[in-house]
Amino acid sequence: MNQGTYPLAASMINQINRLDQISNNLANINTNGFKQEGTSETTFNYYLQRAQEQNIAPTKINTVVNNIPKIDSKFINSEMGPIAMTGNTFDFALSNPDTFFKIQNQNGDIVYTRDGAFKNLDNFLVDGNGNNVLNADNEPIVIDEDTASQIGVVKVSYDDLEKIGDNTYLAKSSAQIESFENNDSLIVKGAIEKSNVNSVSTMVELIDANRRFEQAQKAVKSIDELNASLIEKIGSNTK
Repeated sequence: MNQGTYPLAASMINQINRLDQISNNLANINTNGFKQEGTSETTFNYYLQRAQEQNIAPTKINTVVNNIPKIDSKFINSEMGPIAMTGNTFDFALSNPDTFFKIQNQNGDIVYTRDGAFKNLDNFLVDGNGNNVLNADNEPIVIDEDTASQIGVVKVSYDDLEKIGDNTYLAKSSAQIESFENNDSLIVKGAIEKSNVNSVSTMVELIDANRRFEQAQKAVKSIDELNASLIEKIGSNTK
């Protein structure tokens, strides 16, 4: 394979990954409390340097391969979405960007969310999937006249969380979680935090990723055509 196709093929793979991530952001533009994700890109040389700093001696294949672009990491945009007043009794929004509600999912795990569109299920406060909302002591909340004061709120960095689906996060093993006994200044009653996805900028990103993919694809095709032409010329000269 022509060495020039390696970085081009890698770039195409990266843009496919970007398209998946951007499409997921757009799909959740109306999901309460959703935080959009982004990706960062670097080259193999970055990993090589990092490995050498850790006293690991990886083998260099060649300069071209070492400069192939790679997706370095995914990150969560923690910026708060707009808060919309609904007036609904069981709607709650969080006023601070790094705080979360606690939910007990179907597996019995305590997970975290910023989606405060809760419901009344058999006199228990639950999320949209029927999972129990927990209080500060990790117990299900029985609905009464002062339900809001019972809702448990925690503070944790997005770096210590991982998305697991259903608009929820699971804490990593090293997570530093701060619990609040009093949530008076942390919750907005009768309100919902909307998604922080910006439709305009996200559509621009989608177009950019698609164009980058097409450019790399055309370049690979051009290299393939040049190779075919060269092979044809060599073949004709050897007759």
